[in-house]
Amino acid sequence: MAALAFLSKAAGEEVSGCDAYLSPRTKWLETIGVKISLGHDSNHLDGIDEIILTPAVSAADPEYIKARELESAGRAKVFYRGEKLARIVSQRESIAVSGSHGKTTTSTFIARLLAALGEHVVWAIGGETGAFPVAGSANGTPEGGVLVVEADESDGTLALYAPTTLVVTNCEYDHPDHFKSFREYIECYETAKSRAKEVVETESLDIQCYCSIRLLGFLNDLPPHNRKNAVTAIEIARRRGHPIEAIAAVLPAIVRELPDRRFQQVWPLDGASDSRYGRVIADYAHHPTEMKCAVEMARALASGKLRVLFQPHRYSRTKALIHDFAPAFELADEVVLCPTYAAFEKPVEGGDIADLYSACRGRVAAKLMLAKSCAEAWRHAYLESQEGDVTLLLGAGDIIKLVDQVHRDCALAKTAFSPVSDLARFSFFRVGGKSVGGGRKRIAGSGSNTWISDLTTDDEYGRSPNNSLVVDGTRIVAGSGVPGAELHIPWMAGIPGTVGGWVAMNAGAFGHSISECVVAVKVDGVWKKNGECSFAYRKSAIDGVIEEVEFSLAKADGDAEEYLRRRKAYPPRCCGSVFKNPPGDFAGRLLEEAGVKGMSVGGAYVWDGHANVIAARDGASASDILALARLMREKVRFKSSVVLQPEIKGLEF
Repeated sequence: MAALAFLSKAAGEEVSGCDAYLSPRTKWLETIGVKISLGHDSNHLDGIDEIILTPAVSAADPEYIKARELESAGRAKVFYRGEKLARIVSQRESIAVSGSHGKTTTSTFIARLLAALGEHVVWAIGGETGAFPVAGSANGTPEGGVLVVEADESDGTLALYAPTTLVVTNCEYDHPDHFKSFREYIECYETAKSRAKEVVETESLDIQCYCSIRLLGFLNDLPPHNRKNAVTAIEIARRRGHPIEAIAAVLPAIVRELPDRRFQQVWPLDGASDSRYGRVIADYAHHPTEMKCAVEMARALASGKLRVLFQPHRYSRTKALIHDFAPAFELADEVVLCPTYAAFEKPVEGGDIADLYSACRGRVAAKLMLAKSCAEAWRHAYLESQEGDVTLLLGAGDIIKLVDQVHRDCALAKTAFSPVSDLARFSFFRVGGKSVGGGRKRIAGSGSNTWISDLTTDDEYGRSPNNSLVVDGTRIVAGSGVPGAELHIPWMAGIPGTVGGWVAMNAGAFGHSISECVVAVKVDGVWKKNGECSFAYRKSAIDGVIEEVEFSLAKADGDAEEYLRRRKAYPPRCCGSVFKNPPGDFAGRLLEEAGVKGMSVGGAYVWDGHANVIAARDGASASDILALARLMREKVRFKSSVVLQPEIKGLEF
């Protein structure tokens, strides 16, 4: 979109645009005279003659709706991004670079090489390299010369291009949100090839057929995929009449710097090795073939551990290629999967990050973990990194936003932590990672309603010294606000926990909640009355250490033995109900109807006695439990259109 704005502005048009967020890209557009607005508003289209849409904008967006209304009334023309760029390309001398992989790098190599050889080049590319922005002109004049563009096939508009030269780097099935089969995908390329005056296919080129020994030796030092990208640029230059000697003289400088996020080292900033954190590299790869290349390159740099943090891009791609991802991680020591970046998609059944985790579980030799966010994944990598390690940030989504945090964290002097292992002891699941200490203080109660991640953290877990342990669900020891007495709350019979845990989470059963019996709570030395605690279903606003609780047992009537008879005997290594009951319904019923019984991931399984209970076998990991919980939620989402909320503390996602 930025490149289109540049080309339109260069053609003498008045150009404006908007985005959800301002960025260096939007600031660059403002410097060339493009008016930029923050956010989407239908008023932006007043007096506009031509409207260019990106596929990332929803049809429900107010500007989209207004654009279609203006189009229907004959007051404006509306184009998608690819349609507009195809029109520009087809009306002048042009080189359009297409393909499943390598488009950005190859088009950058071509534009820079031709410019270095003295040609007047104008370019419009999806990435930038240092002083080479997404769009520009080699001599400052956008008129004339040859236009080099990156031709995106994702929405099918590649079929509209009629360039002078069409480059096809490779064809491998992708973008299942648009192309329902590989045949449809190939047909798009075949149409584009039929419309071009000349076609160059990278996979058919043989470097040894036409390059000097000097150039051949240089190319052999490049990674295989970038060798192909460079060979394609050489072929284009040769076809345009440039001698191989001239190409050989400038090519090394051309390919030395890759576009941003193409195996870009983001730490250390000076490119040197770093004894504290090793290296951190960001790569845009999100298709398994691209990912495998990036992992192989990172492995070659790592004398220590290779840690891969991967964020899948789009639910539809994750689902369509789900069995192809595991081989991409073959050379990694650790793989941390982050939630799928949706782009403009709604969730697709089978495309959640938990589906990918389940597909990789047992097929990946590396230690496999599941994070609840990219930020959590990076914190783990930061705390674990040592000299010689490489951390690879992999994906085309917002995982790139971690780069600023990488710079902030790695610029600090690394603290000599004293690891506190076995956080598993704070959860009835008996799973969890480790803490290095120095972070937030977390109270786990007795662990009966607590899940702890596999990922390393600096959070410090502990139990409140005054969180009196509940015995058999009906009696508590002295010090809980009813000194020397037994607390009889019959409907809680058989539920393990502590007084503090019960109150903080407003625990309950059989239609009752503990808040019915709470008069006041002493938190960090301050008494709060019931009404000040904001009790709600399975939650409260209490934040701190619960020291004492004043109870009124007026509403705690009933027969504990009767409730015990009605309560099922839960399996060991579980934390009771996983999900809260949604308003007016029961989570167990929805899960049963969705067919979750019998589901398992690794060592975690849904208990056959109740569809809302996850239990852990030997060999289970916290990531297994998180993945299974996500899959259960997704089953209900697609069966009943209800999004369940976790009840277990720490399992929120």
